[in-house]
Amino acid sequence: METWLASRDHVRQRRGLVRAATPGDPVAPGAMLDLASNDYLGLSRDPRVTAAAVDAVQRYGSGARASRVVNGTLAVHAALEEQLCQLTGVESALAFSSGYLANLGVLGALGGPGTLLILDAHVHASLLDAARLSRSPVVMVPHGDVGQVATALNTRSQPRAVVVVESLYSVLGDGANLTELAALCAYYDAWLLVDEAHGIGVAGAGRGAVHAAGLAGAGHVVLSVTLSKALGAQGGAVLGSRALREHLVNTARPFIFGTALAPAAAAAAAMAAQIIADEPALAGQLQENAATLARLCGIERSPGAVQSIPMPSADHAVKAAATLRAAGVLVGCFRPPSVPDGVSRLRVTARADLTLQELDYAAGLLRPMAREHRADPSEHNGSGRNRITI
Repeated sequence: METWLASRDHVRQRRGLVRAATPGDPVAPGAMLDLASNDYLGLSRDPRVTAAAVDAVQRYGSGARASRVVNGTLAVHAALEEQLCQLTGVESALAFSSGYLANLGVLGALGGPGTLLILDAHVHASLLDAARLSRSPVVMVPHGDVGQVATALNTRSQPRAVVVVESLYSVLGDGANLTELAALCAYYDAWLLVDEAHGIGVAGAGRGAVHAAGLAGAGHVVLSVTLSKALGAQGGAVLGSRALREHLVNTARPFIFGTALAPAAAAAAAMAAQIIADEPALAGQLQENAATLARLCGIERSPGAVQSIPMPSADHAVKAAATLRAAGVLVGCFRPPSVPDGVSRLRVTARADLTLQELDYAAGLLRPMAREHRADPSEHNGSGRNRITI
């Protein structure tokens, strides 16, 4: 086994795909300019959010101590779910211990041999894993291709179907056509599952892309969210009808068999959701900073916080990220298999709390990279050779 592990490490080294989890302190004096994290609104260090977390620790302890269906459900979980409903305009919510588990839970509960899952080719790894585990037949459609979704729905033999997309995609930063997809799903009696991980706190004055599209509360539209990005905490949730929540409580395995979300994270996320609802200017500032960053870098503006700069190879991406780090700027370095089309990228995320001076400094470093490095079209994988398959 050690020989096999060494051989896999050799392959990663040769392909420029080595990753590392390196400790760092983002609040230390002289800390790096962070354009890599998902703390889009800067709420992870907001005094109101951290105070809510501290209060929950003092009241409930450091952990929930049990599954939600044993005795791990606390008042703070109910408060979180209520705040998420108020923020998004959806009828009911169920909190999970992570966004990954929320996606595993909802597709596991809705899936099975009688449910066709139709996944956009760029959906998150958690949704791909959920599809694998659901025992459902799966159709992968080209990214953003509403016509192929319609074809899959029209020709299905299964009595149920779930169309799975992200509201704002985590690598390219582009958005799904939620209005057309929701109309298709309504016509063909299917669910539309929208992963709002990068939409909550960002789109629709912070209420999410589903709300902005006028689909909040639509019975066939289901949301999954993470609490660890714009909400600055930890955990995840699924939002939909009360009937869906009841179904998840009784069938979603990550919910039934996992320990409940830690009280501190639940309280922090609830406070963040309240702040986002009460202060829509936060999302407005994020959008303004994202537009400024894209303009200064000379790249096409994405609708969310994520701005994507293609690189000609994984090795180029690694070297560019290292150059930026040496200059005090952290960006995401995305390489296969993290990129669904096989094109390595620098993933640059805007935040609401960035100053114009910080944006200008970062853009001064990024602009020549964006101009110099252009992705090789042959690497823009139409054949799916780097795509994760089901």
